[in-house]
Amino acid sequence: MKLSQFQFDLPQESIASEPTRWRDECRMMVLHKDTGEIEHKIFKDIVEYFGKGDTFVLNDTKVFPARLFGKKEKTGADIMVFLLRELAREQRLWDVIVEPARKIRIGNKLYFGEDESLVAEVIDNTTSRGRTLRFLFDGPYEDFKQTLFSLGEPPVPLWVKPKPGPEDKENFQTIFASKEGAVSAPAAGLHFSRELFNRMILHDIDKTFITVHMGIGHFRKVDVEDLSKHRMDSERLIIPADAADKINCTKRSGGKVLAVGATVMRGLETYVTTGSEVKEFDGWTNKFIFPPYHFSIPDAIVSNFHMPESTMLMSVAAFGGYDKVMNAYSVALKEGYRFGPYGDALLIL
Repeated sequence: MKLSQFQFDLPQESIASEPTRWRDECRMMVLHKDTGEIEHKIFKDIVEYFGKGDTFVLNDTKVFPARLFGKKEKTGADIMVFLLRELAREQRLWDVIVEPARKIRIGNKLYFGEDESLVAEVIDNTTSRGRTLRFLFDGPYEDFKQTLFSLGEPPVPLWVKPKPGPEDKENFQTIFASKEGAVSAPAAGLHFSRELFNRMILHDIDKTFITVHMGIGHFRKVDVEDLSKHRMDSERLIIPADAADKINCTKRSGGKVLAVGATVMRGLETYVTTGSEVKEFDGWTNKFIFPPYHFSIPDAIVSNFHMPESTMLMSVAAFGGYDKVMNAYSVALKEGYRFGPYGDALLIL
């Protein structure tokens, strides 16, 4: 497959800048991949397609406030720092992106907060993602973390919302988020509410959780036409033993496994046994799924409507079939579906 095959015109007005008032009441398109049939539903109707013996697999990663604004020493120039991941707890080292990056050098100090109370020093410019910062903070680690995160804002993509507000702290987080480490929300999981979880119980639908700490690799521009040459950024993946057991028992008993989101789909397909079962895992994944691809674990997926030429769109097309998924996206644009992490959902059965 070629990158250009995933290009389509997406008007800015089709990108949702806010979620629906109630999480489970966004629109949901249902695509039957065998026939190409399309239905138009509401997200909470998802339970009507599953029942006893089926399992939903969700991503319980927790988004942290990753975007900080500060000043460069001496010049006072405005800078934006995007925290990617913590490298060393005791040394206060973080892997970050700094913008504008052109004039940031090793040894430069960056100041954050109205009183410039938090200071960071650039100690490495050679990482594949950008920079390494050492935060200069003498207090206990818990105080440092609280100070750092109090200065950050929810990392809602700027193409979704140029200036995130306080409401995004809750909106850009699933209700079941518990494992801190993501810089982007698993969008399909945002649609689940406590009421929907209760409806799942009434339909005898089971659920389990894995952890995929989403990075910004999904939003990076793919810069090669030949998709086989694209390399994904690595993300931390944790599949607990009990989750693996539940997923495997569901498959053995003939039940359906629903992957909630492209990240869950990627996680489930990362390490599969020769017997097509999931293994307990704690490590990293850089798996890139694009058509054609044979899936071993998910029987269905639900995902938001993604951006043109995005790796998440490619993963969804691998599951639903390129022609059928691209047709569904065309229908979504004509029918006014909303795209992006705050947008509507696509269920593929």
